[in-house]
Amino acid sequence: MLTLFLPLLLAASPAAADPAPRLSSAEARMAATVDAEYERSVTLLERLVNQNSGTMNLPGVTKVGAMMAEELRGLGFNVTWKPLPQTGRAGHIIATHGGAPGTRRLLLIGHLDTVFEADSPFQRFVRKGEEASGPGAGDDKGGMVVMLSALRAMQAAGTLRNANIEIVLTGDEEDSGDPIAVARADLIAAGKRADVALDFEGLAIEEGRDMGSIARRSVNDWTLTITGKSGHSSRIFSEAFGDGAANEIARIVAAFRTELPEANLTFNVGLLASGVTAAIDASGSKASAQGKSNIIPAQAVASGDFRTLSEDQTQRVRTKMTAIVARHAPGTDASISFKSGYPAMAPTAGNQALLARLNVVNRDLGLPTMPPLDPLKRGAGDISWVAADVDGLVGLGTASRGDHTPDEVVDLSTIRRQAKRAAILMSRLSAEKR
Repeated sequence: MLTLFLPLLLAASPAAADPAPRLSSAEARMAATVDAEYERSVTLLERLVNQNSGTMNLPGVTKVGAMMAEELRGLGFNVTWKPLPQTGRAGHIIATHGGAPGTRRLLLIGHLDTVFEADSPFQRFVRKGEEASGPGAGDDKGGMVVMLSALRAMQAAGTLRNANIEIVLTGDEEDSGDPIAVARADLIAAGKRADVALDFEGLAIEEGRDMGSIARRSVNDWTLTITGKSGHSSRIFSEAFGDGAANEIARIVAAFRTELPEANLTFNVGLLASGVTAAIDASGSKASAQGKSNIIPAQAVASGDFRTLSEDQTQRVRTKMTAIVARHAPGTDASISFKSGYPAMAPTAGNQALLARLNVVNRDLGLPTMPPLDPLKRGAGDISWVAADVDGLVGLGTASRGDHTPDEVVDLSTIRRQAKRAAILMSRLSAEKR
């Protein structure tokens, strides 16, 4: 799909940086405001990072939500904190700004939580020039700071006044609460109300060039269970005892490897165990087995995930996997179950058109064109929950490296150009009729 739409995108986008920016007076003021408030943005980022908000640190996530709520109320947003105790997570921020009737409605997406829990040794913001390390400095506290910087620039230029904007900042993007239908109900509903969705997760950069993100792949979990006949190992492969559970699960996983591959699909085995008894615990993160070298294993279990670029591809892969498992060897039984995680965000024509619009902004700012990022290089994210209902873009936050590790470092300088891009794009989109 990406290949199909690429000629359209390139035709609608400038080929290179324009040496003569073409900004209106309001847009020039937005750009100047972002620059003038840069240190304010960095200071806010430091405050957000220094408050731990690991997904399971519910009070910490709530405190970061309160910081963001204060900033958004100062910009004229009506802010609601939506607690979600039934999902085992802290909750979400939902903020709305009413503008001119009949104009396009924008949905802005970010998240309050990080992967670094309260017991992580990685806790503090440390600045070194135009870079800073810290838990969530890029993912996604840097993104939320870009969002606020852009909105403040719009307020200064007068373009926020008439903008219809809804913001959803989830508190469990890194480890979604359960049931997921409850955990993402507010975001999905916001997507149905919106005309455009903009996700403020990290900016992708390849070979020194900013990339535009118009697609994200799905995440789907699977669990494979095999049973066979147990007995003395000397009887293995006989008609009476068959191949045993261990050999059969190995054969099925090998068949996945040879029969499933197709464009934009990845498949992984995360856990595998076999023995006289074998099981995966309720958390899904530990496997156990008991057996001996001279006993044919009667049980085998494996779990993993697969990632796709469309829901059609997801269903096709499920059907293939189910068919492979159904061909289990005589003397064994096999079953596979699936659990949907994040849906796919396909690279639609509407998403392509939005990237083309962003590239017009780049031209007018004198910045290079942003080519579309290969979706295999972007993980799953919250915008996927609204992708079926609204056109969207991903990657409007800061650039960073080492995300999800103690080596996470944010490029602070990207706050400037990302906030300018976002402010101008949002101002132009929000002035248009629905």
